[in-house]
Amino acid sequence: MQQAPPSAENKAAALPLRLVRRGLLAPADLATGADVRVAEDRLLDAAARHFGTTRVNPCAPLPDPALIDRLGVQLCLRHGLLPWRRAGAATVVVTSRPDTFTRLRPLLERRLGPVLMALAPVAQIEAALHARRGARLAQIAETRVDAAESCRTWGSGLAMPWLAAGLGLILAVLWAAPLMLLQGLLAVAVGALILSTALKLAAAVAALRAPPPEPAAATLLRLPTVSIIVALYREADIAPRLVRRLSRLEYPRDRLDVLLAVEADDTLTRDALAAADLPPWMRVIVMPDGQVRTKPRALNIALDHCRGSLIGIYDAEDAPDPDQIRKVVERFHSRGPEVACLQGMLDYYNPRTNWMSRCFTIEYAGWFRLMLPGIARMGLVVPLGGTTLFFRRQVLEDLGGWDAHNVTEDADLGIRLARHGYRTEVIETVTGEEANCRVLPWVRQRSRWIKGYMVTWAVHMRAPRLLWRQIGPRRFFGFQVMFLGSILQSLLAPLLWSFWIMALGLPHPLAAALSPATLGALVTLFLLAEAVNISLGIIALRRSGHRVSPLWAFTLQAYFPLAAFAAYKGLWETLRRPFYWDKTHHGLYDSGADPAE
Repeated sequence: MQQAPPSAENKAAALPLRLVRRGLLAPADLATGADVRVAEDRLLDAAARHFGTTRVNPCAPLPDPALIDRLGVQLCLRHGLLPWRRAGAATVVVTSRPDTFTRLRPLLERRLGPVLMALAPVAQIEAALHARRGARLAQIAETRVDAAESCRTWGSGLAMPWLAAGLGLILAVLWAAPLMLLQGLLAVAVGALILSTALKLAAAVAALRAPPPEPAAATLLRLPTVSIIVALYREADIAPRLVRRLSRLEYPRDRLDVLLAVEADDTLTRDALAAADLPPWMRVIVMPDGQVRTKPRALNIALDHCRGSLIGIYDAEDAPDPDQIRKVVERFHSRGPEVACLQGMLDYYNPRTNWMSRCFTIEYAGWFRLMLPGIARMGLVVPLGGTTLFFRRQVLEDLGGWDAHNVTEDADLGIRLARHGYRTEVIETVTGEEANCRVLPWVRQRSRWIKGYMVTWAVHMRAPRLLWRQIGPRRFFGFQVMFLGSILQSLLAPLLWSFWIMALGLPHPLAAALSPATLGALVTLFLLAEAVNISLGIIALRRSGHRVSPLWAFTLQAYFPLAAFAAYKGLWETLRRPFYWDKTHHGLYDSGADPAE
């Protein structure tokens, strides 16, 4: 009896055994799932013989753009498929993964008609897609977020009249009644100080409570593929260290997909990565030109290239805990689908470089060891940090990814997650970073953060009643304290500090307008706020495990005034250059400071 020819599914299943017979894989590799470093050319040659197909160069000639559009460029990138050209009545679809072609063949035939498979390296497939549809990818990346939740219309005439009216009102009151204006600003500054201090205390108490017992999770039978995106720009000096640090991640290499997103004109970084001998599970994605050049835009473009169901974000200088990915996967597995994001803890691996690095370390310890865990436990909106973030891919795509125009895309995404009913949890795994410990770079970085907070607050307050309904009154109030409160504190801090001149016997313009009891209450409030900041800084520093003297916490009073300069720089840029990304350069102080190196 004549046997039926093997199906494409059977051929795909038989491919690993054929690779063993041809000496391209060792038998033990099939059992262990080890990181198999076989040259892609050899694998594609073996696959072509196995499937009875051929290898092609999809860049010569370039593909038919109409065929790409019928499948969709985003779907093509996600699955590594390229509808290349017509061959009679069939469409030749180029892939580097025959198993994916086999699995998606019904979809391909619905959209393209009869299909034939050809093989090519993934880099050539992506290059051909970018050549034909790079402009489309850039446009998608810049407009993925719904316009109602994006800041891309900022400066188009919608926000400027309100800002101009507010500034005009302040100037009018300053001219007509300067003392009344100062009293009003003082009341606002004191209110912001009281509320922010109360939130710090509440978050610290919540974070220091014993965590609830973890529910027993079902056994994870198959580890998911995790895609990690690292956006690089002018990072030639740090690229080799990044590769070494990410290589320490203890996660199966066949389930790890690391994408290094690089701008097209950044030849220094691209050359450094080319010389770094990237492992097969790392690949470089070159960004097409667009209207803006920001980290969130690069993340959006790279998202379409990801293969994993979980998406992680790292920065160029990051040194994550080796077991971090496994912890994240296990936490997602134990939680329901409403937990869409996990935020890891950030710390510094150069805390003793100088005074600024010590203060920055104490500040970060307070934020990531007390504030964020406490905010998450209280069920408030979690303003995300820019790295060591992990998302369920489907949720991220449903929300449109990141706002490409927002310079604090992380905090903005945290708000949008909450608005759409998702939760963020803080997970106890640490990523080391390099402390920004030079004054001018620190001010530039902080001004970008404050500018982003200003824009983010304004965007989500376009429809305050809608925001109230979406997140509820408690989280709405917390959002105001965290965002508007921190903005006002930074801008009005000089007014509060001015009262210390009275301790030197110097006159203050508001002294005559305030009663002695009011002045005494102000002094008491200032002292209590400083005591809270110092105490929480010391507690957080101890929780971080750093061998930094807690006495440095008493010097924070000289550190935080820099934020006032940053706030006014950020305010000016909010009006003049809202989408300008003030780049922070890394790799200056981490030599020998990474404990893993």
